[in-house]
Amino acid sequence: MKTGTTIASMFGRSPFKPLQQHMDVVTECVREVPSLFEALIGDDRAGLERAAAQIFEKEQAADDLKNEMRMHFPKGLLMPVDRRDLLELLDAQDSVADTAQDVAGLLIERTMTVPEGMQEDLRKLVQRCVHTCEKANAVIGELNDLVEIGFRGRRVDRVEEMVDEINKIEDETDKLGMSLARALFAQEDSMSPISVMFWYQLIQWIGDLADFAEKVANRLRLLIAR
Repeated sequence: MKTGTTIASMFGRSPFKPLQQHMDVVTECVREVPSLFEALIGDDRAGLERAAAQIFEKEQAADDLKNEMRMHFPKGLLMPVDRRDLLELLDAQDSVADTAQDVAGLLIERTMTVPEGMQEDLRKLVQRCVHTCEKANAVIGELNDLVEIGFRGRRVDRVEEMVDEINKIEDETDKLGMSLARALFAQEDSMSPISVMFWYQLIQWIGDLADFAEKVANRLRLLIAR
C-alpha cells in the first residue's frame, strides 16, 4: 500500500481485505524461496542474490503494509471479530515473511554449500513448506465469505477441513526436517562444527515457514470459534 488513506478506505469496506492483501504479499515473498535454494544447489551466486533481493523487497512490502494496517485498524467500528484477534492474525502472517527474510539473509551473509546427498530432501522440504504457506493464504482468502454467513454453515466446515489439511502438511514438514537433520548429523565428522551449526539453523528456519503458516490457519480457526 502506498498511502494510509487507501488502507483506511479498505477498512471502511471490509476489516478483512487488508489482511488478505497482506497475506498475498507474504505468500509472494515465500514463493521466491525455492529459487533461492535452486541457486544454492546450482552454485549460482548471482541467481542466489537475485532471489534474495526479491525476498527482501517483498518482505519490506509486507512490513510496510503491516505497519500501515496497525495505524489504521478501526477502533470505533463495530466488527464481527475482536480487533485484538485481527492484530494477532496479522502478526502471525508477518512472521512467515520475516522467516523467509531470515533464510535469505543467512545465505547472503555466509557462503554455504549443500552437504552431499541432501539436495533432493532439501528441495522437498522447501517445496512442502511453501505449499503450506499457499494453503494458509487460501484459508485467509475465505474471511469475507465467512463474515457474510456469520461464521456458520458449510463454508465454516470447509475452512475447518482446510485448516486440518494444513496441520497434516505441517506435520509432514516436521518429519522432512528431522530426516534432513539426521542426514546432516551423519556427515558432521566431515564438516566443520560451525557449518553443521549453520545448516541446522537453516533447516529449522525452513521448517518455521510451515510452522508459522500453520499458526496463521489456527489463529483463523480460533477467530471463527469465538
